[in-house]
Amino acid sequence: MNEVKVVSFDAEGTLVTPDFSYAIWFEAIPVRYAERNGIDFETARKAIEDEYRKVGDQRLEWYDIRYWFEKLDLGIPDPVMERCVSKVRYYPEVKEVLESLSGRYELVVASGSTRDFLHHLLQDIEPYFTKIFSSLTDYKQLKTSEFYLKLCQDMGVKPGQIVHVGDNWQFDFVAPREVGIQAFYLDRKGQTDHQDSVTSLLQFRAHLAD
Repeated sequence: MNEVKVVSFDAEGTLVTPDFSYAIWFEAIPVRYAERNGIDFETARKAIEDEYRKVGDQRLEWYDIRYWFEKLDLGIPDPVMERCVSKVRYYPEVKEVLESLSGRYELVVASGSTRDFLHHLLQDIEPYFTKIFSSLTDYKQLKTSEFYLKLCQDMGVKPGQIVHVGDNWQFDFVAPREVGIQAFYLDRKGQTDHQDSVTSLLQFRAHLAD
């Protein structure tokens, strides 16, 4: 991959474990909703999950914590996110891989998370990255092929000069490949038998050396 100049990473599920997000969406928000409405936690969580399902993960609102706090009349989300920061955890190989690649390539994050989340999720590894892209905050869209073209334009490179890795088949594998970006699907459970799937970022790094 001699012509590769930029290595792009998804954030949640790729660099960062789901713990922080889970703590917010399925613990902190139901707790706050329960307090505001005088109901028990389990009733609140069921009601919240029903609301999530009504929106679905193909709409921008699904990913926007400020939308949910306004919709559910929960006040301001910032203190809730701050209280959950201790839940931010990186996969074991992340810092080693970033350290080894940072001198050879420009590293970027291409995420569908909002900047509200990314500020916390990337707090300990942000210096490794030249740029951090949020499809939702920056471009008001999901991680479509159009988003990846805009990323290329912003970085001043051709699609063939970027390699992307992430854990969502549609957003991190299909969409970037539609515009000519070489992409790898990160399947940490090893359930996908595809030549461009990897089970860790160490395996992904090995492909870059080919």
